[in-house]
Amino acid sequence: TSTSTSSVLIPSIVNVVATAVLTQSNLDLDKLNKKLSNSQYDPKKHSAMTLRIKEPLRVTALVFRSGKLVIMGAKSAEDVNVAAKSFASLINKGLGEKNIKVKEVHVHNVVGRVDVGFRIALDRLKNDHAAYARYDPESFPGLTYTVTEPDVVLLVFHSGKIVLTKGKTKNDILTAFKKIFPTLQRFKAA
Repeated sequence: TSTSTSSVLIPSIVNVVATAVLTQSNLDLDKLNKKLSNSQYDPKKHSAMTLRIKEPLRVTALVFRSGKLVIMGAKSAEDVNVAAKSFASLINKGLGEKNIKVKEVHVHNVVGRVDVGFRIALDRLKNDHAAYARYDPESFPGLTYTVTEPDVVLLVFHSGKIVLTKGKTKNDILTAFKKIFPTLQRFKAA
């Protein structure tokens, strides 16, 4: 969940969500779904086909007829690129093509998590940081804390577990945590 090096906490990256665009549009999703065993497609429920790979990475993509993919489950931007090429290869195989390639890839959300190892007084944190923090335990058990520069949102739980989201890079997640950690230490629960 998180790694510790000489008592320095480092969030683990648990998900990278990205989009990819293929060089071909107007994909025949019905044909693809019939040819590929690792796909699901019901156009009455969703306009995209779900395609999963387990090797070299365990990643899922939503494949749209337009040739756009939404890739989720990767652990790094590098993994996203590897997965996008793997999905293009599967789509080529399923359609009996050879020339469908990945034209572009954009990371939209990097998600990290870390356990700080102490309980956090969420009410006190919310009261002292009202401009950045929202907390309503009747609707959600975590406090939402917005960090600017980088633009990252943290879900802070009383247990000390933290989810960091909305980052565009791993460095965004690490930088946001480094900025917020001293604040969290000041709000250790008794």
